[in-house]
Amino acid sequence: MNNPFQDQLNTLSRLEKRRELIPASGIDFSSNDYLGLAGHNAIRHSLIEALQGGLALGSGGSRLLRGNHPEHERLETFAADFFGAQSALFMATGYLANVALFTTLARRGDVIVMDELVHASAKEGIHASPARRAKFTHNDAQACEDAIKRARDTGAANVWIAVESVYSMDGDIAPLTDLIDIADRYDAYLIVDEAHATGVHGPDGKGFSAAFEGRDNVVALHTCGKALGQVGALVTLPTVMKDILINTARSFIYTTAPTPLAAIAVQRALEVVRDEPERRARLHDLIAHAHAAFGVGQTQILPLLVGGDGEALALAKRLQAQGFDIRAIRTPTVPDGTARLRLSVTLNVDSHDIDALAAAYGAAS
Repeated sequence: MNNPFQDQLNTLSRLEKRRELIPASGIDFSSNDYLGLAGHNAIRHSLIEALQGGLALGSGGSRLLRGNHPEHERLETFAADFFGAQSALFMATGYLANVALFTTLARRGDVIVMDELVHASAKEGIHASPARRAKFTHNDAQACEDAIKRARDTGAANVWIAVESVYSMDGDIAPLTDLIDIADRYDAYLIVDEAHATGVHGPDGKGFSAAFEGRDNVVALHTCGKALGQVGALVTLPTVMKDILINTARSFIYTTAPTPLAAIAVQRALEVVRDEPERRARLHDLIAHAHAAFGVGQTQILPLLVGGDGEALALAKRLQAQGFDIRAIRTPTVPDGTARLRLSVTLNVDSHDIDALAAAYGAAS
């Protein structure tokens, strides 16, 4: 019997696009644990204390059934206050949160205007949305405005602008001040995925959208699995939109709630971000050191462009063999011909590690 799945895998192998799961090993230049909170002792002890106090191991169901626990609600109240938002909703993953936002808030007759490089999870939500969609050139505010004008000319009911604040593959920063100005002038909504900014950038680590949180036309997504070192996602948004998500977002309604333990961990991580600003300061020193060592970068994500998928994969393997955990990013995650090593700066390394990688990279590339 012909096996189409094996044929597909063989094709991926031939095109050097086949992926496999690799255990974490070596010096960390690939994780999103920017502040090193995945192993933070205070967070760990908070969880141990909660478990010893009899906290349930699982949520027991979806949030609308028996899965809504006091820990979820305390986290959401804390997060809304921390980020300066009207309200917050805790969801199982950033992927599910993006699907919820774009399939629920954006409706038939609306238009979603998205940055061409917005994250894949946002694109999944946008493609599943009943709204029409249009792309604009990456980080080009004028192109965004032109796309909104076209949407208005074709009778769009509402317009939604979809961007990341820090782009996960290029590490560059969205022109949010220009975009919120455009949203205000054209009566549009702005949805900002803060996944790689939360905890690292903005005042007190609140992200680049901090100045706009709490407004009626701004929604932010704060992923908890990156700088916060935990799991899940917090959506901060107007209260009426939160209620709409609770009532109509299928990826919220029909998903088992995150565990109460996860809610405690995320809240404790936010408290660490608030109470230990020295972590963020130390990380930014390392980021500046990495920028100087590699001659590239705007944020903690440095794209080391290679070109071909095979070349990027081979280079990553050579560096991994020397003890550096750095990974190749290939198509379709990035455009064809732009395969790269994605260098991630975290508090799990020091300046000597960065210098050693720079030397090894220079010799191997």
